[in-house]
Amino acid sequence: MLRTLRVLLKKEFLQISRDKVILRMLFVMPIVQLLVLTNAATFEVKNARVWLVDQDQSTLSHQLIERFDGSGRFVPVGASASDGPADDALVDGRTDLILTIPRDFESDLRRTRHGMVQLTLDAVNGAQAGVTQGYANRILIAYAQELGSEIVPAMRRPSVADPAPQRGHGTVEVRARAWYNSSLDYARYMVPGILVQLVTLVGTLMTALNIVREKEAGTLDQLNVTPISRAVFITAKLVPLWTIALALLAVGLVLGHFVFGMPVAGNVAVIFVGAGLFLVASLGLGLWISTIAETQQQALFITFALTMVYTLMSGLFTPVHGMPEWAQKVAQLNPMLHFITLMRAVLLKGAGFRDVARQLFALTAAGVVILTLAVRQYQKRAA
Repeated sequence: MLRTLRVLLKKEFLQISRDKVILRMLFVMPIVQLLVLTNAATFEVKNARVWLVDQDQSTLSHQLIERFDGSGRFVPVGASASDGPADDALVDGRTDLILTIPRDFESDLRRTRHGMVQLTLDAVNGAQAGVTQGYANRILIAYAQELGSEIVPAMRRPSVADPAPQRGHGTVEVRARAWYNSSLDYARYMVPGILVQLVTLVGTLMTALNIVREKEAGTLDQLNVTPISRAVFITAKLVPLWTIALALLAVGLVLGHFVFGMPVAGNVAVIFVGAGLFLVASLGLGLWISTIAETQQQALFITFALTMVYTLMSGLFTPVHGMPEWAQKVAQLNPMLHFITLMRAVLLKGAGFRDVARQLFALTAAGVVILTLAVRQYQKRAA
């Protein structure tokens, strides 16, 4: 049995090494996707368009505008003395933010040390609007600290009168400290998740395509009538891709560290133990797809449909705790969610085996269940 397994494993590795298309899909595609997606899949706003409405035309208002212009986050696209042209630009999509500095801005700051500006945001894209507002607030706070005053940003909403500022007798000073990602670098947050996505795609898609290709060529039927047991055949099909996926993960970790500055705060062994368990579930899913797909095209479509749901319910792009309660419960069944959580905890927080025990247990359970169901389905179809 072991000799048969060795022969089949050798055959699988040779078959993969001789197929240039498969080699490109296995090694080139994931690396290119990692380099591209890490820069593209980000909520960071670097060039938000701002329209300036300076009704004060004072020294301090000009200094505030210079702070926005020199921040590297905002690009002035227009200016006017009233809100009319600015509102038209917002409706037409020519600006993302309107900064309105009211009359008496400088006199209020000098007289009461309390000023007010107005921010009007294009909130069609709520995530982008929230990030843009956060950047604007930081500039206002930093400028107010330079003046030793307080600047209150008021958010203008359609058909709602602007509330009068509440002027208190004191100022609350807030000091924030960012742990685990002190530079607030979005790439460090995204790289672990994108690596998980690529490992999932390689493990699931390549497994499905590899077995379906045998089915299309007719060699699968020939193997089924040989004395080779189905357990040995399935093992020989899964082990090479399991090994290659782990090697790709190692390459991705190296690229993430040296190209994007992703820290490695924890024990890398925890990551590979989790990856090994996660790949059992991914390979099992690919095996299950191969039992219901008759062609490689069908396998491709089914894989992308399932991995799309996997990705959206994994917390890669949006936090799971922001989903409806029923969706949060369903997401707990997603092994990709637990592996992304494990990756970010180990790489960014320095978590150890004990800290991610819950995720390791979930990955083990998912691997056992998915692979068992896939093997039974394969045996049923093969019979």
